[in-house]
Amino acid sequence: MAETGHAHSDGAHHTAGAHAEESVAAASAAAIASTTDEVVAANPLRDPGDKRLPRVAGPCVLVLFGVTGDLARKKLLPAIYDLANRGLLPPGFSLVGFARRDWQDQDFAQLTHDAVKEHARTPFREEVWKQLSEGIFFCPGEFTDDGAFDALAMMLKEIDETRGTGGNYGFYLSVPPKFFPVVVEQLKRTGLAHGPEGSWRRVVIEKPFGHDLKSAQELNAITSAVFPESSVFRIDHYLGKETVQNILALRFANNLFEPIWNRGYVDHVQITMAEDIGIGGRAGYYDGIGAARDVIQNHLLQLLALVAMEDPTSFEANSLRREKEKVLKAVRLPQDLAEATARGRYGEGWQGGEPVVGYTQEDGISPDSITETYAAIKLEIANRRWAGVPFYLRTGKRLSRRVTEVAVVFQRAPHLPFSKDDTEILGQNALVIRVQPDEGITVRFGSKVPGTAMEVRDVSMDFAYGESFMESSPEAYERLLLDVLIGDPPLFPHQREVELSWKILDPIEDFWATQGPPEEYPAGTWGPASADEMMARDGRAWRRL
Repeated sequence: MAETGHAHSDGAHHTAGAHAEESVAAASAAAIASTTDEVVAANPLRDPGDKRLPRVAGPCVLVLFGVTGDLARKKLLPAIYDLANRGLLPPGFSLVGFARRDWQDQDFAQLTHDAVKEHARTPFREEVWKQLSEGIFFCPGEFTDDGAFDALAMMLKEIDETRGTGGNYGFYLSVPPKFFPVVVEQLKRTGLAHGPEGSWRRVVIEKPFGHDLKSAQELNAITSAVFPESSVFRIDHYLGKETVQNILALRFANNLFEPIWNRGYVDHVQITMAEDIGIGGRAGYYDGIGAARDVIQNHLLQLLALVAMEDPTSFEANSLRREKEKVLKAVRLPQDLAEATARGRYGEGWQGGEPVVGYTQEDGISPDSITETYAAIKLEIANRRWAGVPFYLRTGKRLSRRVTEVAVVFQRAPHLPFSKDDTEILGQNALVIRVQPDEGITVRFGSKVPGTAMEVRDVSMDFAYGESFMESSPEAYERLLLDVLIGDPPLFPHQREVELSWKILDPIEDFWATQGPPEEYPAGTWGPASADEMMARDGRAWRRL
């Protein structure tokens, strides 16, 4: 009996132990399931803290308005393919084109195929194209056609069911600004602007963000009435360029430059965006807008803000934007705009060995136009770091060559223990950030010329992206489109930045409007004489590019 009792006791103990083990296993399984749910909810492929894998977009649809334009054909469609080719788009990713064309899905797919073949950065691979093309759809219609947007809403719902895109939609407005309000209103009317719980809706707006402060505020009122600010992505493609982002890395990841990045050492800063082309087929857009509104208000003022900003607390959107806004608020215009600005327009001349017509002879341009194709302005920043350091911004079309760069020019050495003859060809130290082409950085400094004499002249030390890294830099639109699909906004200007930029430019535009036609300069040169005179008055000269 005792043995039996003992045996029973062991059995009870074993049963209790089994139950305990089952409880532990169940708890463990629940914990694993919970952890798995958390991991699924926070996709590790999109964790910015994990550098082992690139960020990958989740299931979504990108609706592209204006698919027949140059921007879509040359930049956006190739960028979408390049993202797919790099494995950064999910298998269910879908692309919907919307345009006033009597097309079927296969017609839009053919347009996309041709654009990819001609303009994609990465090699064409049949298996990538096959997967991407399965998610390409087309919705015909006009922006004022309610029926077309109702059909778009039905199409997107069907794509959600068949492709598993989960109601996540991005709307890219690659259309003239006058159509922004119409499209946004249609998205609101059809309910496409707001998704169910757990999904997202985002709208992408191409520059220009208005043509002055008032129109920028009106445009913002329209979009913010439909989309929250966190869902509005204003694209300035310059901010997607690797070399522009490298301004932040150069300054804040190194202790080599930041200690001298101030008025104590910097003489002045030149920011240049030169184009060797004319207006091409953009007469309808460009005339009445001009070089300053087209380039200075967005690209060049954003570059100025990145060069001049204080270090942010992090690379998050709010921190970056806050520091950029402080700079733009501190920008001061010179008192005499006639002395500190210059504008011009290209006349007849030679470009690349070919004769070219002047601006007023271009198709669609009135002979009476007073639109400028060249603009140069001098600005100062009223803060402790930059007080007294001029920032010179210039942009133009039909100049000698295509180049965008930021040149930080340093003060001359306070004392040179050499004879004047030894240093007569010595210039000023400079750090030049080449945004395009030939992306990289050049440092210019003085060095002794080999020989018996103590002769000092300028030499350059060069860093080129193409030589230092094994892979080529992705196109700006690749980075920015991926950021839209992931919902990462640091590289997109906030509305406050847009308005501050217009507050800087509007007084200059108002002044120019009273000055008659711009000064003419021959195509293929570096702009009007007044721009050189503006620099000469300060005892400086534009860099020879």
